Amino acid sequence: MFAGLLLSSLTAFATIFGTVTGLIHDPQHRPVQGAQVTLRAASTAWTKTVSSDDAGEFRFNSVPLGEYMVKVELTGFASEEQKLVLSSGREARIHFSLTVAQAKETVEVKDRSAEINTESSATTTLVSRRQIAETPGADQTNSLSMITNYVPGSYMVHDQLHVRGGHQVSWLIDGVPVPYTNIASNVGPQFDPKDIDYLEVQSGGYSAEYGDRTYGVFNVVTRSGFERNRQAELVTSYGSFNRTEDQFSMGDHTDRFAYYGSVSGNRTDLGLETGSTDILHNLGAGLSAFTSLTFNKTPNDQLRLVASVRGDHYQVPNNPDQQTLGIRDVEDERDDLVNFSWLHTFNPGTVLTVSPFYHFNRAHYIGGYIGQPDPDVVIPEDDRGSNYFGGVVSLAVNHGKHNARAGFQVFGARDNQLFGIVTSDGSNPPLTQRELVWGNVEALFLEDQYKLTSWLTINGGVRLTHFGSTISENAVDPRIGTAIRIPRLNWVLRGFYGRYYQAPPLLTVNGPLLNHAAQQGFRFLPLRGERDEQHEFGLTIPLAGWVFDVSNFRTGAKNFFDHDILGNSNIFFPLTINQARIRGWEGTAMSPCIAGRAQFHAVYSHQYAEGSGGVTGGLTDFTPPAEGYFFLDHDQRNTLSAGVNLALPWRTWADFNANYGSGFVDGEGPQHLPSHETFDLSLGKSFGENWDLRLTGLNLSNHRYLLDNSNTFGGTHFVNPREISVQVKYRFHF
Repeated sequence: MFAGLLLSSLTAFATIFGTVTGLIHDPQHRPVQGAQVTLRAASTAWTKTVSSDDAGEFRFNSVPLGEYMVKVELTGFASEEQKLVLSSGREARIHFSLTVAQAKETVEVKDRSAEINTESSATTTLVSRRQIAETPGADQTNSLSMITNYVPGSYMVHDQLHVRGGHQVSWLIDGVPVPYTNIASNVGPQFDPKDIDYLEVQSGGYSAEYGDRTYGVFNVVTRSGFERNRQAELVTSYGSFNRTEDQFSMGDHTDRFAYYGSVSGNRTDLGLETGSTDILHNLGAGLSAFTSLTFNKTPNDQLRLVASVRGDHYQVPNNPDQQTLGIRDVEDERDDLVNFSWLHTFNPGTVLTVSPFYHFNRAHYIGGYIGQPDPDVVIPEDDRGSNYFGGVVSLAVNHGKHNARAGFQVFGARDNQLFGIVTSDGSNPPLTQRELVWGNVEALFLEDQYKLTSWLTINGGVRLTHFGSTISENAVDPRIGTAIRIPRLNWVLRGFYGRYYQAPPLLTVNGPLLNHAAQQGFRFLPLRGERDEQHEFGLTIPLAGWVFDVSNFRTGAKNFFDHDILGNSNIFFPLTINQARIRGWEGTAMSPCIAGRAQFHAVYSHQYAEGSGGVTGGLTDFTPPAEGYFFLDHDQRNTLSAGVNLALPWRTWADFNANYGSGFVDGEGPQHLPSHETFDLSLGKSFGENWDLRLTGLNLSNHRYLLDNSNTFGGTHFVNPREISVQVKYRFHF
């Protein structure tokens, strides 16, 4: 009935780097000069070494986020080593108190619960490569279990990731944005989880450095090659529904250069969530290639290049009636990206980053029909190709009590979309429309993290945004937060207030499609940007090696982005709702490694996702909205994911995970569907240094419950049945 073309919303810019500083003193609390300090990555061969200065202090700049060991060595003193978890943009400060060496010297390793960031106002989760490899199903190409199992309030519904009641999220690759202009037309991934080294997730309290997609920021640190010495790895698997996930990767490094590359393929007869308990017309397949290059040109200059190409093919699932009728719709998708970064260190506290980027994204929905000609059967086609190009420049200055950042992003987009519909018997003339639209976004951010005292940090900044296309909008968004470390307890209390502007998708309707819509009582309203206001407070509690975190959040939205479906075509189109309010409590718990064998985790969310008012943008028939608030189609009151990882004898491990949901809204509500739960398990064993074997079971109880009945991809979705698969990894040197 109408054609759509989406234009860019501003994607976040972030860094993957932090700073590690420290102080070393002797038993008389005097500073220790000339001690050798080595920083070593926990999962790669990346290392740096410095010496402490006259004040006993040391500093490591431009350290990628992740897990590290810091070791101090000096003749006459016992060596000491501490564990450290570094998040992006953070200055982690550690303290060493050396003791005189004894006849039988040992290295003391201390775990300082460094997962706790005592300066940040953001809610952050860090997921490692090991967790992705061992969590059941997390390394499958189309899986986002690496998020839903570890981030509270995150879940998959109608083949879309939702976090804190929304689905507008930002993806970044090594700190460089991957622009994405659509709300729901793509279902394929932008990269393979097996190429990830760490995933840093922020779900609230963003600084001004980050963009305006309110509901989640996913900063992907890719494999670099520093974890390999002329080593290649072959991964292959086979399981239920003829699923196979295969990858060949290789990498190597020198002192100054590292490279990593991979080629991946996947295929299954269970591609997308089904509209009934029958699995009909549901093949999914994809191919991709990825590379990462890192070159330390000088001690002060680093060059990084990341490139990826992938293609995905999906049969759109049928219910039995559609299968009998002869409907055979498919979706073909492409996603290509390349980004480049130059990091220049002027002095130990000042770093300049310049990052140009390019991204191409395509979604081609092709209606298929093999039945008898029927005037009531409509065959749709929607082919959208988008080119995004731009760059970001930022300057980070860490001096004294200040950790300041300033940056500018310019961003352009070219969208080319063809939409058409035709009746299967040709009784009506076809309706087609092609639109070509350009747009641009410019944003400036300024922020400072000011450590007022040893226990109080103030985070403040502002983001200025201009969006220009067929409409023009401006936004000034302040953000301010605090982090208070409670002395002795080392608990961290944080609070945050911020405003966000999300530049709109742009939908244009002209010509015969607009006339056809008007004849049926519809009109098209221009889409404008979503404007959000977020309040949040939280508390992080370290206790006996455990880390507990609890947060309360409330997000109010004006022109809330959502999506609707064109008839029964399974084609999405964006729209905006007058207002939305999303509020709730969420908590996480992470254990230490207990008895050297077991580590537990749990994430829980209790939230409300509600809207009010009518449609303010997109296609509407101006039906008066219901009074008061109504539940959005992805509203679910309680969500829980909990699991345990066990290190077993004979180089064997097990990872068990349980997921619970209280049920999404039933139709128009206010009632909700029944609660549901699934249980997943992975068992793995290493044979020597080169072979790994893993057995994975998803939804072990084979509980096929109705997940949702919203109006996307057929309107009804059942959870996937039980899947069993076997994976083999083989590593070798070349």
